[in-house]
Amino acid sequence: MSNFIVRTITGIIFVVAIVVSFLNPRAMVLLFSIVTGLTVWEFCGLVNERDGVHVNRFICTVAAVYLFYAMAGYNSGLTPSTVFIPYLVSIVYLLVAELYLKEKDPINDWAYTMLSQLYIALPFSLMNVLAFRYDGTEVRYDYVLPLSVFVCLWLNDSGAYCFGSLFGRHKLFPRISPGKSWEGSIGGGLLVIVCAVVFALVSEAKGFPTGYAPWQWAGLGLTVVVFGTWGDLVESLFKRTLGIKDSGNILPGHGGMLDRFDSSLLAIPAAVIYLFTLTLV
Repeated sequence: MSNFIVRTITGIIFVVAIVVSFLNPRAMVLLFSIVTGLTVWEFCGLVNERDGVHVNRFICTVAAVYLFYAMAGYNSGLTPSTVFIPYLVSIVYLLVAELYLKEKDPINDWAYTMLSQLYIALPFSLMNVLAFRYDGTEVRYDYVLPLSVFVCLWLNDSGAYCFGSLFGRHKLFPRISPGKSWEGSIGGGLLVIVCAVVFALVSEAKGFPTGYAPWQWAGLGLTVVVFGTWGDLVESLFKRTLGIKDSGNILPGHGGMLDRFDSSLLAIPAAVIYLFTLTLV
């Protein structure tokens, strides 16, 4: 079977799995807790191949998954804020443990350990902030916002590829990602903004208001595009530094978990900040 067919089938299954999971809060939490664990596990395995780096892969992964569940429980109103205490204890342990392990470069170990949490665990856990929203009387689950982040990322990738293939002349970041062009990035961004505005207008016309004006949806789309592109470039820099082409091979034709979710690792926190900023306006 050709790589194109494998890549296409994997991509379809991937998209369907994410879309379907968002329709049910339990399915969403389960799927993305697994995604969080697999991504942190993959990350720790890659950095442990570096000379002098010894990250506790198991505890980093367990801590990341626990943080995701803790955020889901807290934001859904099921658990109090004390649910975060075990996570904080695990972080303290990972810091203190270096006193006794006698590794060659504990600073490297600390840096990569904390990076696994800040770069992967925290962004994924913030998806619960988008999904569970307090409307003044109760907490309700709303899949529209978290799903829209991924839809914007997918539209941006598709638009950037099409516009880049047709009009790409000027490299966006040749040192990190030679295949990206300014024309592709701008085209993908415009596609996302137009689709976001159309979505807001159609939802309003059909009697399903989203709670945000069209210009606010356009702003969300632009935010996801900019930070999603940076997220892609950050992961490309990570792989170039390690001297690898793909972060893994768990997804046939698409590489590893970091390869598939790289854009979302910056887009999700950026979307949360943007939406919180709107409440201050």
